[in-house]
Amino acid sequence: MLAPMTNLDLRIDAAFIVPVEPASTLIDYALLIDGGRIVALVPRADADREYAVKDHVALPHHVLLPGLVNAHTHAAMSLFRGIADDAPLARWLEDHIWPREAKFVAPDFVYDGTRLAAAEMLKGGTTCCNDMYFFPDASARAFLETGMRAMLGLVVLDFPTPYAADADGYLQAGLAVRDERKHEPRLSFALAPHAPYTVSDAAFEKIVMYAHQLDLPIETHIQETADEVAQSRERHGMTPLARLHHLGATGPDFIAIHGVHLTTDDIALLATHGGNVVHCPASNMKLGSGIAPLASLIARGVNVGFGTDGAASNNRLDLFGEMRLAALLAKVATHDAATMPAQSVLHAATLGGAKALGLDRTVGSLLPGKEADIVAVDLSGIDAVPCYDPVSHLVHALGRDAVTDVWVSGERVVENGVLTTVDEGAIVGRARLWQDKVK
Repeated sequence: MLAPMTNLDLRIDAAFIVPVEPASTLIDYALLIDGGRIVALVPRADADREYAVKDHVALPHHVLLPGLVNAHTHAAMSLFRGIADDAPLARWLEDHIWPREAKFVAPDFVYDGTRLAAAEMLKGGTTCCNDMYFFPDASARAFLETGMRAMLGLVVLDFPTPYAADADGYLQAGLAVRDERKHEPRLSFALAPHAPYTVSDAAFEKIVMYAHQLDLPIETHIQETADEVAQSRERHGMTPLARLHHLGATGPDFIAIHGVHLTTDDIALLATHGGNVVHCPASNMKLGSGIAPLASLIARGVNVGFGTDGAASNNRLDLFGEMRLAALLAKVATHDAATMPAQSVLHAATLGGAKALGLDRTVGSLLPGKEADIVAVDLSGIDAVPCYDPVSHLVHALGRDAVTDVWVSGERVVENGVLTTVDEGAIVGRARLWQDKVK
């Protein structure tokens, strides 16, 4: 217990607080914050009696939860939102996305697109994302200006783009950004080979070497489609995940993105050797990729987080939407309504995502000592009453439009639904200028 009347930075009261870990809901509690970190969760009466604060925010009709973690996105691709909807993945990439990227992607495109994406995510309760795109220094500037927490995936490909010419060029460019920005408290980094079918064994071996030397996670799109698995079996005699395991890429710091077509042996490999899967239900559904084996992964103890993918393949950077879809798809896939209960879904969208990114000691739950990344959701709307179980409501009843306030490291970046760090009108204006160019 702190000394009586300690002068703390911030106190937030709410009808409910959902720490996520442990799995309990606190009623009529106060959250106490100092120096950007959570100091205590105490009953409001105790807070009145024992603590003094500089700023007191009372939200009597709200639930507080940890900031959501979007464990996979291509933020700058928000400027491609709606391009070539209803096309299958291969045609969507080869005929529509890659040609436009070759023409338009540059630091200014990435900066403007990332600011747009960060603004959308913050207003929807996502305080941290795992981004994977070109020109990560431009992304870093955008995330820092908006106040968002981000892991920057340093992209590696074997073929040239406006960003780099070959795998060595991608690694050199990405690691230079990491060296320059590694002391930013809201940024972290990962090596991000695009996919096993776009990166050679030789390049993966270099990636594994750098990952071990620099203590960086490895993330990659993997087994997103059935064709990808079939082609890998034909060419390499094994699944893509088995191939990467053979190359030394897997382990506790490995992030498998999508994993729609993981086999039983693949799941066993992840369970045995560690690893994380990022489930992107909306993107997988929209591109017709299939339904990931979410229940089997969780049953084997594999850590799972949720991602939206980019706004080009999803159209919405909306973790509330992903939570509901993940829950419903898991129930349909298993023919069992008890699969993926609301608490498990919320865990994946917060602490599961944080663990996948190696940030679970810092964010993902509302516990003393952790960064004060907090989301306030209004329970007073016509679509929110009555509320018997706030966690169930967060997954099945409410959406991102119910988010009113957001804090990152105790900084209020959304207040009453409005961003405090950047000019929303200016961001929208830049997006419309790009629309006229890209079309």
